[in-house]
Amino acid sequence: MTKVSKLSIRRRTPFMASVLCAAVALALPALAQAAPQSDSSTARAMQDTGYALVQLQGEPLAAYVKTKPARGKKVDFGNTTTKSYRAQLSALRNDYKAWLRANVPKATVSGEFDLSLNAVSVKLNGATLAQVSATPMVSAAQYQGLYYPTAADPDLAVIKATDAWAAAGGSAQAGEGVKVAIVDSGIDTGHPCFSDAGYPAQTQLGDRRFTNNKVIAARVFNNKSPSRHYTAEGVGAHGTHVSGTVACNFETPVAVDGVTLPYKMSGVAPRALVGNYNVFPADVENARSEDILNALEAAYADGFDVANMSLGGGASGIQDLLTIAVDNLDRANMVVAISNGNEGPGYGTVGSPGSAARGLTAGASAVGHQIGHKVTVGGAQYAAVKGDFGPGPVTAPLRVVADPAGFNGLSLACAPFTPGSLSGTIALISRNVCDFTVKMRNVQDAGGVGAIVVNRVPGTFVMGQNGEPGQPTIPGFMVDPADLAALKAADGQPTTLPKLGEYQFAAGDNDVIADFTSWGPTDVDFRVKPDVMAPGVNIVSSIPRAYCGSGATSCFAFFNGTSMAAPHLAGSAAVVRQQHPDWSAADVRSAIVNTADRGVIQSLDKTAIVKSANQVGTGRENLLSAVQAAVALDPVSVSFGPVPSGSGQTLQVPVTLTNTSGGAKTYTLAVVESAGSGASFTVGGAPVTLGAGENASVTVSVALQKGAAAGHKQAVLQVSAGGGVVANAMLYTFVK
Repeated sequence: MTKVSKLSIRRRTPFMASVLCAAVALALPALAQAAPQSDSSTARAMQDTGYALVQLQGEPLAAYVKTKPARGKKVDFGNTTTKSYRAQLSALRNDYKAWLRANVPKATVSGEFDLSLNAVSVKLNGATLAQVSATPMVSAAQYQGLYYPTAADPDLAVIKATDAWAAAGGSAQAGEGVKVAIVDSGIDTGHPCFSDAGYPAQTQLGDRRFTNNKVIAARVFNNKSPSRHYTAEGVGAHGTHVSGTVACNFETPVAVDGVTLPYKMSGVAPRALVGNYNVFPADVENARSEDILNALEAAYADGFDVANMSLGGGASGIQDLLTIAVDNLDRANMVVAISNGNEGPGYGTVGSPGSAARGLTAGASAVGHQIGHKVTVGGAQYAAVKGDFGPGPVTAPLRVVADPAGFNGLSLACAPFTPGSLSGTIALISRNVCDFTVKMRNVQDAGGVGAIVVNRVPGTFVMGQNGEPGQPTIPGFMVDPADLAALKAADGQPTTLPKLGEYQFAAGDNDVIADFTSWGPTDVDFRVKPDVMAPGVNIVSSIPRAYCGSGATSCFAFFNGTSMAAPHLAGSAAVVRQQHPDWSAADVRSAIVNTADRGVIQSLDKTAIVKSANQVGTGRENLLSAVQAAVALDPVSVSFGPVPSGSGQTLQVPVTLTNTSGGAKTYTLAVVESAGSGASFTVGGAPVTLGAGENASVTVSVALQKGAAAGHKQAVLQVSAGGGVVANAMLYTFVK
């Protein structure tokens, strides 16, 4: 997840990646170099203590009473009042810089902000947070967090995207003219997903070597860019993959690992325009808070309506400055879609900036398709999925690498083996703890010619690389743990890892919760996150053509991660904005969150429906319902925070209802689906009648019994109109 202070933000690492390369004449399989992928991110640095964000006294433009925009509008940078106040903020920052030079001369200012935060970024050069904030001019100072790229088309069918398009002109209009900023690792403009054929001429911003009339902006944000000559070029796979999910051109042909898929891919908003705001240029794997703030503020100033951030780092509570910036941008009418994190399962694993109260935060669920293979062991065949390492076929004896201290009784292969100990064999090892590149490299270094990795949970997926140089070149395949006993018994048997697979689709595997998706609540204030679920497992999208070798004209891959879920929400926001240009960012966000389908997310073993607020939010997004939303709720969920067991408190929170339909509506409200003893949730007030665009506030309460059992308590606020349910919002508190 993420923090603000010195936010070193990493891309949300995709959990799967299988590649397709289309060369000039035919599709050829090639070694995919996926964006960094790890089974665990616990070893990642979450802060850069060499840099700080210093928030100064005085509201930023997005929050100051005289410059913040009216509902549904944006900050008017040309307004005289705005210019005057901006000059005042600049003078305040100059005063602080003068103070810093006089009192902490070794610290230097590396960036300035005034839109979402009134702040400066500071290179500490050994100074402390206390030293750089020892003046009344400073409101808060935090180390910068490090963030990481924390992945009919089946994706679109799951969220009913094509049905939503049909409500307003079909695919030719889906997201038309809406601008989506991709704060990530860049976009390959030569990929057919981003061809500008048929698009009208656009004003192209930034480095025009990497723009066209579809990708209309290309900027790079890294403080080492001048010395290292970084550009906005889309080198890493992550940003191009995310961008394809948002806005790949309608029905772009797809093949993966030499297998042509039986459908053509489209982005969720295929006619949207995208911007490349590259915070992970070249081989850079993390970005600091200031990089991301610079990117967001530049995108806003460039006129973008939606931003996608498939990245995250460690959260630092309700004063996390990056989350404050996200909240202010939402208030200033930019929708910001964010990945919830890949640190699950487990409560409290959501990070920043996904923890932002007004961020549109995505958890990940599955799409039931993949490229399937059969590995042959001792004459028997086992279903498997190929990882993004060397190609098959390979035939060699199976070597069961046992370890009672491992997982499934197998070695995790996270530490080097004795050289030569696996010579000429295919190693049977287990998934868990370290990333797949480490496992495969250790097998290869010990002489292994391939690996079979047993999953830690039921099912299989593509094992992606971690992005480091010198990737392993032996093939690796993942198998289901149901086959563990049979494979262990086949030690020494001849084993073949195949070359080609086949496309497989199983609708029953849709909407399964990802085993890696982070859960809420947020730290300190215990708010519900994620807001909503979206497809994030087995997601096919574009990656740079270079990953498919010389001469490739297109390239695609399966990726997994909440990184892949967030762009579904960003694309959805573009579709909603295109159909409802008068709705505010908050209205759009509520439309997506509060109209989600409840009761559809399945447990990993597919034996139960997951309804926990902090695992799945309101449910899985439904874009058709979102574009037809008849009411907006603010906030989109209600948290009463952590409450001591013995307090017996009654707490209240106001919720604003806005009529987003075209005519008068009468709304009735009820609390349903209460779960957790000792807490009684209620909503006050008679039915609420509102004209089009009008709003009113209702009060939601929770009464806690004295001595109520500790744990999660939740319910659903259900809003009905015209005889049907039009919105749901999660209500939550935690008794400690």
